[in-house]
Amino acid sequence: MARITRSAAQAALLAAKNDPQLLPDVPKPNGTETPTETKRSRSRKIDSSEPSAKKQKTTSNQKPETNDLPHNLAPLPTPLTSKSNTPDIKREQLTDLATSLQSTVDKTTQTLPIQEQQQPKNQKKTTYGLSPGLTPFPSYPRPTPSECEEVNRLLTSVHGEITPPTTIPEPSLTVTGCGEVPSVLDALIRTLLSGATTETNSAMAFNGLVQRFGILREGVGKGSVDWDKVRRAEVGDVFEAIKRGGLADVKSKNLKKILDLVYQENQERRDLLTNNPDGSDPVLKSESNASKDYEIACADQNVLSLNYLHALPTESVMTHLTSYPGIGPKTAACVILFCLQRPCFAVDTHIFRITKWLGWLPSDSTGGKVNEVTAFGHLEVRVPDHLKYSLHQLLIRHGKSCPRCRAGTGRKAVGWEEGCVIDHLVKRTGGRKV
Repeated sequence: MARITRSAAQAALLAAKNDPQLLPDVPKPNGTETPTETKRSRSRKIDSSEPSAKKQKTTSNQKPETNDLPHNLAPLPTPLTSKSNTPDIKREQLTDLATSLQSTVDKTTQTLPIQEQQQPKNQKKTTYGLSPGLTPFPSYPRPTPSECEEVNRLLTSVHGEITPPTTIPEPSLTVTGCGEVPSVLDALIRTLLSGATTETNSAMAFNGLVQRFGILREGVGKGSVDWDKVRRAEVGDVFEAIKRGGLADVKSKNLKKILDLVYQENQERRDLLTNNPDGSDPVLKSESNASKDYEIACADQNVLSLNYLHALPTESVMTHLTSYPGIGPKTAACVILFCLQRPCFAVDTHIFRITKWLGWLPSDSTGGKVNEVTAFGHLEVRVPDHLKYSLHQLLIRHGKSCPRCRAGTGRKAVGWEEGCVIDHLVKRTGGRKV
């Protein structure tokens, strides 16, 4: 083959420009290119040899294909032919799926703030987590009335007969007790101070309040601690007054909050009573005129009082008392039993321990969480009303004094050999017990 020189190629190119027929006849898929097309093709070849950055700049004005699918899903493959009549099913399915997912996300993000608004931080979800009049263990049949009668009879033979008092004694300034005072507020605070501590410690805590804040010597609240003065005091001062009783940090804060709430209630009820002198308001119909006058006088003199609870049903009293910070069913039940003198089976640690040994409460394995709160809900329904006062007192006395039924006792405990009057009825568990 003859060698083609550069000069010969240039000469052929010039000739082709003047006469297109001189170009070789090369078949094209879509027909024969014109000279103009040839120039454009050569121009594209020259452009493709430029750096990539320049290529991007050259094509930057071209509008890229858009993808309207949500959530940045990849574009669907392009159909092989434009004549295909197959519907774009995949695109519809993906769009519906994306819409469903977005709806789920929206519901989730919108639900959480609403729930937080419905549950304020300083407000309990429920009063004490139980339904009044209904046991949390409806399928558990014990104790039966006859079992309660038998245990009451046996414990009475050892600790003596116990009957509810006909009148409430005057409040002591040295002993807290468990609500055996005429004033409902006094009963509530005395019982609060006696919780989770000994009688001696709770007595010292209450006496600290008397010594630091004094008592009312005259007027409608005569003989009671000046609770409004305690309310207006600093939390630190209340802490110092009750610190010898134990748990003073928690109890002092709860005590202050309770007194603030009671003061607010008293002022609101005073306004309600003043604006409804004829008693037309349904909330006030159950109260006597004397009790209404007493409430107005207390509010006018800033003497804090909860005595209006005497006129409310037991379930309403329980709900109201347990709405206060630090007040559970045991404390509220003691106020109802001793101060309001109504049947209510308060459950403390001694009663909880012995009733479990007696089999009056289901075991945790039978379903449902058994604790002092659920025990109260169950025994309040099962124990007959006429035995609630005596059994409450007898079980506490027995739990404190019996060598075999005290907390943490065992066969080597002093007095174990003396036996127990309910030994044949109990199955002791936990600690050193047999």
